[in-house]
Amino acid sequence: MTDILASTDDATLAAQGPYDLFAKWFADATATEVNDPNAMALATVDETGQPSVRVVLMKDYDALGFVFYTNFESDKGRALLANPVAGLNFHWKALRRQVRVNGTVAPVSAAEADEYFAIRPRDSQVGAWASAQSRPLASRATFEAEIAAVAARYEGRDVPRPPHWSGFRITPKRIEFWQDRPFRLHDRAIFTPVAGGGWSVHRLYP
Repeated sequence: MTDILASTDDATLAAQGPYDLFAKWFADATATEVNDPNAMALATVDETGQPSVRVVLMKDYDALGFVFYTNFESDKGRALLANPVAGLNFHWKALRRQVRVNGTVAPVSAAEADEYFAIRPRDSQVGAWASAQSRPLASRATFEAEIAAVAARYEGRDVPRPPHWSGFRITPKRIEFWQDRPFRLHDRAIFTPVAGGGWSVHRLYP
């Protein structure tokens, strides 16, 4: 696959913007990664300043940012509502590439959340109601009883989206593309938004 970072000058990268490059890299990852090319590490900071990181699945991206969905009452949901900044990291090991994103966070619209929730598997829709995410669970049997109760409640009809379940969009303030090179002489290109629109690009030593 073409080593875009090494073969493309900064002015061309800036003119194309980071989402064009991300789309190319994500297409490569989709073709080569065995599991979940849309997996990304999500780092948050809670109201006490305690950082936390976990892997979530990106469900959409466009020129506005990167979107994932969760229970707003979970640890990450509460952290993002209290302190709406986040870091993301995509690591595609087979391709030896990473994409790092830092930015601000805001909930997606209700219409966006409804549209995505409607296409989720029914069992996942039921689970969104049954799981008190991140809170103590007495036993697996307790959870399975909650799942059965929700499934019975909505038997024969559509499962609505829970009011506490929605999505977040991370709007980038910085996007780094990292390409492995021999002897740890890697390529690193940083995109940052420019006032009035567009992007600037600069390189970093590995």
